[in-house]
Parts: sequence; structure tokens; C-alpha cells
Amino acid sequence: MDSLPEWLTALPDAETMRGVDRWAIEQQGVPGLDLMERAGAGVARAVERLSADGRVVVVCGKGNNGGDGLVAARLLRDVGREVTVACVADPQEFTGDARENLTRLPGEQPVLLSGGDPPQAGRPRAHAGLFERAAVIVDALLGTGYVAGGSSGGMRGPVAEAIDAVNAAQAPVVSVDVPSGVDASTGVVAGGAVRASITVTFHAAKPGLWIRPGKAYAGEVDTIDIGIPRGAPGDCAIGLIEPSVLGLLARRDGSSTKFSSGHVLVAGGSRGLTGAPRMAALASMRAGAGYVTALIPASLQGILASAGPAELMTRGLAEGTDGALSADAVAGVLQSTERGGALALGPGLGRSEGAIAFARELAREATVALVLDADGLNAHAGRLRQLADRRGPTILTPHAGELGRLLALDSSEIESERLRHVRAAAEQACAVVVLKGDDTLIADPAGRVAVSRGASPALATAGSGDVLTGVIAALLAQGLDAFAAGAAAVFMHCAAGREAARRVGAPEGVIASDVIEALPYARGAR
Repeated sequence: MDSLPEWLTALPDAETMRGVDRWAIEQQGVPGLDLMERAGAGVARAVERLSADGRVVVVCGKGNNGGDGLVAARLLRDVGREVTVACVADPQEFTGDARENLTRLPGEQPVLLSGGDPPQAGRPRAHAGLFERAAVIVDALLGTGYVAGGSSGGMRGPVAEAIDAVNAAQAPVVSVDVPSGVDASTGVVAGGAVRASITVTFHAAKPGLWIRPGKAYAGEVDTIDIGIPRGAPGDCAIGLIEPSVLGLLARRDGSSTKFSSGHVLVAGGSRGLTGAPRMAALASMRAGAGYVTALIPASLQGILASAGPAELMTRGLAEGTDGALSADAVAGVLQSTERGGALALGPGLGRSEGAIAFARELAREATVALVLDADGLNAHAGRLRQLADRRGPTILTPHAGELGRLLALDSSEIESERLRHVRAAAEQACAVVVLKGDDTLIADPAGRVAVSRGASPALATAGSGDVLTGVIAALLAQGLDAFAAGAAAVFMHCAAGREAARRVGAPEGVIASDVIEALPYARGAR
């Protein structure tokens, strides 16, 4: 598998992190207790940041995640905090470094949470009011060892009860490495999971903290250094998009021309749906494309031309009686692509029989780079593998519903396992797939995935997807490869959404044209 480009910050999965820990301990001579001490210290600092005083409840499992929690409990007691430690397994079952930190815990010994086998004599159970008066709760139950649906289980008996109790409490929660119940490698939540205020994660963030649904449980992600040396082995296939991706963008100079700046063609539009191709075209222009042409039904050419701007070229093509492009229009589009560039297919296309035939034939015959969106995607529902035969670079930009139609799955199945399904689609189509959302995922056929930090609620507005399509097409036309174009466009799109919200005063007031106007700013957002 290809290594990640430098504009992605690696997100190691659980297996990779286990290998990193072993390497640090066994080959670099870093004591496991030292790693655990630093991890627990980071958790204690997060607790103090959330609440400088008041009672702390630390809920522990019996593995290393629980050991980290025990370190935090000890350090908090050392500075005078009232700390209650509760375990979901009898403390006698603790082993290794976790057991050593149990022996180091001063003061009151842990109580056993209700449920499971009877405790040994002298081991009191936690009472129903365990979380009352808690200023902060530390979730140290499962950590990265939990695999959703895997053999590790963890969502039964005392663990499930503890998760429910933590979520029912009124106190803020610090999760250790990953919220319990979230699969660190995928973000899948198979049952209940802790809803954290802060997740303190070690060495590097994990994919499940940035990919939904796990992202929705992680709260603020605080990544801390626990002393693992540089140069740890292990390839990562998933990474967070960094602002440095914008360094890939083409810049105009004295030798630039309108065609060297990128030629974009937008094929779409139908009766009643002229706004979508116009927004995609305008977004391409604002993203830096030097020459943009909207290829639309002939009867709509006057409408689009009069809407402007004057710089937008239009070409009317053959249409059916329903006012949508027909298969007879394919030849005209192919002729327009003879100068190269990139083709955005689908905005406002409609779902008539003629439009579907047009989209399928054009996707098959066009050799230029292609961005397939909206009804261009819907035309390929259940026919995803046919796109693998295309001769040019291909980017698909579905939301969960569209990806569900492509894979013949319900959208809820897509949302529950976003990483798995975006990778499956990219492999089947031999294309880059941009699965839109707050955690937009950009997957290539080799399995690499770029993850957007999101945090741009202004983009939850009609036409936002058309804008993203136009930006991607512009970057493809300027020579970026499909994976980089998808990631850079998503980063620009999010930055433009935030800037648009700043300009209008609130995310709720933003419309897609505001996002388009903010794109030039976003090209320089670092």
C-alpha cells in the first residue's frame, strides 16, 4: 500500500498502535510503566482543565486502558482531589502494568460496579449513587482493544451498564484513548458508547475519533506525546487532511492562459433545475479554473446565459421532450472535451429515462477526468463496477443516500460503517470516492483514505454539494491527481463555509452562493 502524502497526518488503527507500543517497549527499551504514567498524567491534566475541583469518578476496565485510569486517579489524589475508582472486573483480575498501578493507588481501594459475578469477600459493590456529585468522570473501560462486533465483546453485563450510567450522569467525561464502545479503527458503534467531552488519545489520534459515528462520541480530541520515540514502524492508510494540501494548488503567473489555468465543462441541468449546473460552474471559476462551459439542454441556454456571469460560457445540447439532456447530446459533450480539461457530470441532470441514458453513455465514452455527482451518480445505481472501465480519472461525490443506491444498501447501513463502504465503492469503481458529511472521507482504490476535520456547519445548505463538485473539477483541470484533488477541494470547501459564516454572521444564514464567493479566500487558508 502507498504511504500517505505529507499533507495527511497519519491516523493509525488499533493493530498498528499495538505494534508501535511493542516496538517502543521491546526494541527501544521504553518501559511500559513509563508510557502508562505519561498517559495517565495527560488524562489527569484534562480532568483538571474541565474542573479544577470537585469529586472525580474513574471507571476502569482490567486492561491497559484501566491502568491509564488508575494512574490518573493516583495523580489526582496526590494533589488532593477526591477520587472514587470503580472497576467492571474484580481488581484481583488485573495483570501486568495495570496491576502494578493498582498496587500504587493510595487511599480507598476500588469498588466493583454492579452486575457480573459476585465480588470476593471484602470487595464492596458500587452503590447506585456512584456518579452523584461527580465533577468529572473518567472513562477508562475499553480503549483501542475493543472491536465493534468482534470477539472482544465488551458490550455486555457490567461494561454495558457502566456505559449507560456514565451517559446518564450529568458530569463531563474524559475518555482514555477512545470513548468506550467506539471502534478505534473504524468509528463503528455497534451498541452503546460513552459520550465524551474530551478524548485524550496517545501518540496519535485514531481513525474512529474522526470518522462517524465514532466522531460524534469523541468530543474534543486531545492528542498527547507519551514518549514513544520517532521512527516507529507501521504503514498507515488513513490520515487527516492538513492545510498544507493547499500547497498543491496551481498558481497563475505571467505565462498562464485561460486554458492552462484549467478548462472545466459542467454537463447537467433540466427543466426546473438550472441552479445546480450554474453553481457548479461558478464554483469552478472561483476555485481557479480559467475557462468554464455549462453544457445544458438547448431550451435552457438562454435562461442560464442571462443569469450570468458574463464570463460563463454556455452551450445548448439535444434534449428530450421533458427538458432534460438526452443520449443524442453525448456527441456534443465529447466534442467539447477535445481540448481536455475536466468534466463535471450530474448537477441538475434529472432522472428521466433520457437523462439516465445520457449520463451512462457519457461516463463510459469520455476520456477526460470526470466528477460524477447527483443524478449522474443515481444513473449508476447498482452499476458501480461499470465505471471501472473508464479510461480517465474518476471521482464520485455521493452522500450516504447516493452511496447506498450505488451499493444497493440502505443509507443507514452506509452511515453505520462509513469507512468500510467508501473503501468498497472506491475499489469496485476503480475511482476516488468522496463520501460527503461532517467527516467527509476521500478513498482511493488502493485503500488510502483522507479524512476531513469538518467543523463547517454552514455547508448544511442546498447547493453545497454542487459547489464541491465544481471545486473538484477545477482542481482536476489544473492537473492534480484524483486523490489530491478530492482532498484539497474538500479542505477548500470547508474553509469557504467557515469564511462565509463569518461574513454573514452565522452558519444558519449561509447559502451556497455565499460559499462560492468565499472560495478565493479559502485557496489561501492555511
